[in-house]
Amino acid sequence: MKKMKQGFTLVEIMIVVAIIGLLAAIAIPSFMKARTTSQMNACINNLRMIEAGKEQWALAAKQPQGTDCTSDANMAAIMQYIKNPTSATNCPAGGTISFEQIGTNATCKTGGVVTPGHVLSN
Repeated sequence: MKKMKQGFTLVEIMIVVAIIGLLAAIAIPSFMKARTTSQMNACINNLRMIEAGKEQWALAAKQPQGTDCTSDANMAAIMQYIKNPTSATNCPAGGTISFEQIGTNATCKTGGVVTPGHVLSN
């Protein structure tokens, strides 16, 4: 009686590799979109925290509408009103957050064409 070698044939291995490649081709774009959406939502929440801190500072310091918040002194004062200032002032997508003025929403510019800046809607 002949002993048969156990194992997979080349065709079987190629079929498995093709199926894995097909699943990856379907899944990777979905993961990338979910990652981008998650980063955008985190940045928008950071912008909300900055806006809340700006408003609290403006009320406490009796600052009028249109006061520039981009100066170092004003930004340092506003940081005291933000719960977690280190993470709140960073964009997870690598964008640049600008505090703007009182009455104007803070903005985030990611600098990319594919991922436009994150916008805090009113």
